[in-house]
Amino acid sequence: MNLYSKLQKRAADNKPIRIGLIGAGKFGSMYLAQIPRTPGVHLVGIADLSPDAARTNLARVGWNVERTQARSLDEAVTLGNTFISEDWRALVTHPSIDVIVECTGHPIAAVEHCLAAFNHGKHVVNVTVEADAFCGPLLARRAAEKGVVYSLAFGDQPALICDLVDWARTCGFPVVAAGRGHKWLPHFAQSTPDTVWGYYGLTPEQATRGGLNPKMFNSFLDGSKPSIESTAVSNATGLSVPSNGLLYPPASVEDIPFVTRPISEGGVLEKKGMVEVISSLETNGRKIPYDIRMGVWVTVEAETEYIKNCFEEYNAHTDPSGRYFTLYKRWHLIGLEVGVSVASVALRGEPTGVATAWNADVVATAKRDLKVGEMLDGEGGYTVWGKLLPAEKSAAMGGLPLGLAHDVKVVREVKQGQSLTWADVLMDTTTDAYKVRREMEAMFAPPVVTPIMKAA
Repeated sequence: MNLYSKLQKRAADNKPIRIGLIGAGKFGSMYLAQIPRTPGVHLVGIADLSPDAARTNLARVGWNVERTQARSLDEAVTLGNTFISEDWRALVTHPSIDVIVECTGHPIAAVEHCLAAFNHGKHVVNVTVEADAFCGPLLARRAAEKGVVYSLAFGDQPALICDLVDWARTCGFPVVAAGRGHKWLPHFAQSTPDTVWGYYGLTPEQATRGGLNPKMFNSFLDGSKPSIESTAVSNATGLSVPSNGLLYPPASVEDIPFVTRPISEGGVLEKKGMVEVISSLETNGRKIPYDIRMGVWVTVEAETEYIKNCFEEYNAHTDPSGRYFTLYKRWHLIGLEVGVSVASVALRGEPTGVATAWNADVVATAKRDLKVGEMLDGEGGYTVWGKLLPAEKSAAMGGLPLGLAHDVKVVREVKQGQSLTWADVLMDTTTDAYKVRREMEAMFAPPVVTPIMKAA
């Protein structure tokens, strides 16, 4: 029985999945737009730092104001409408709510929300992938200990990539590479909120008019978000990551099976079984026709002559050898697709992507020379961007995770392009965020391999 049939049965039985949403910004609003059109679900409550802004967004996406007039969560459960407040704790502790959808985009707050929800028996769909990159394996472990499901959010690219990887492996294909697309040139890594709109082809006035957040958009442009999302995919699927950051090979959709092969076979990969991001720009800045910028992909291998012949017989587009084939989705619909995760965790008890190990990390890396006494401003800001590294390498160097590189002081000079370590900054070691991260490192740190010395 598919998810939609299960949702229809829940509706017919008057036993809807009861949902609590934390954060009603852009991503949350996109999900809100779909809820009235989905059977078998009931949004009991919304928690947002600005309830008035949440109401404005509900009106924008077409909600009837009468559906948001509940005066308490209990009343919302009884009457089948929605209660809006600032109190996220009330959502995660209410006994009638089944699933929490975390949509704040604030990684430190998201970790707190997730852990509290687990402790009160709630499944969590975590839209804030920055938190997953920061300590996803620990969140998954805590959820399992409480007998609930923790999941990445369908519609966002990491969960869609995990879905393609699962498709490939379930069919019996070895995964050679998987990832997403991105608009990328190397100098974008130094972009700041002051320069970001020029790269997007917008004026500052247009961005202001549209209410666009320069720091958030810059986190995509400067490579931080692709690194964050690739980390989530690696930790969920076990795919490896490049030893010194994403390569961003330029390719059209047609060329993906050509470039996502091992170096020994004419591609860019260090080895088979890796995460990578495809650029929609040639190195000279030319836009590539039929790009994968907004989409996701997986490259698989035909291990036998028979399977290779099947690719040929059914006109599957492959590399010249005929062995490597790429399946892709050229678009993702972001918050409009989150309902798949909600239904999956509540009705099947299955996540749409979840960290199983600490394979990859996002390390804060200097956008420019940093001086002693400067304050880091985190993801998408003026000082650092996030570089994807193997967890083993990050652990060995004591890499400073991007998720904690906000509002901390630099205590040693750091050169442009250098990844920061714990020793480069003054951390407040008393915060929950720091403790959670360190606990995750201790619990999931990759083993240190000691080289075997040959006898003289």
